[in-house]
Amino acid sequence: MSSFSRIAFTPGVQALQERMGSRRAYARREAGPDDRIGPDEAAFIAERDSFYLATVSESGWPYVQHRGGPKGFVRVVDEHTLSFADERGNRQYITAGNLAANDRVALIFVDYPNRARLKVLARATRAELEGAFVLRVEGLDWNCSRNITPRYTEAELAAIIERAR
Repeated sequence: MSSFSRIAFTPGVQALQERMGSRRAYARREAGPDDRIGPDEAAFIAERDSFYLATVSESGWPYVQHRGGPKGFVRVVDEHTLSFADERGNRQYITAGNLAANDRVALIFVDYPNRARLKVLARATRAELEGAFVLRVEGLDWNCSRNITPRYTEAELAAIIERAR
């Protein structure tokens, strides 16, 4: 069974899928292999210069933040492990504090120009207070591209304009 499905498709989610008519399609996906970071996922992650990271506070509230860096700042260590440097930010330490109580995280990597999105569910540890995150991937899912609005970086726009000239 797909790890992502086992985690995300709780009984309440399955009941809603059944009521809305999508349960059969997702039941087929659940029968798929266990989730691993394969060559496609590794290449996709290596090309990203940002992602969104969600944690959950001790009071049960989700907290989402944007993380960015040069392409490839998120490293694929092996088929179940990602890592990235924990760059110093505004020093609120909300993500770090949340992880002290609950190690579960969700990441969303988006390729806006090509309208592709990869969701990752993982358990996170921090190597040091301001060191590195190590993420043990529990599940992943390529997500529908339908509602991704294409956006371009300055460098991408410059290349498009240059080709048009």
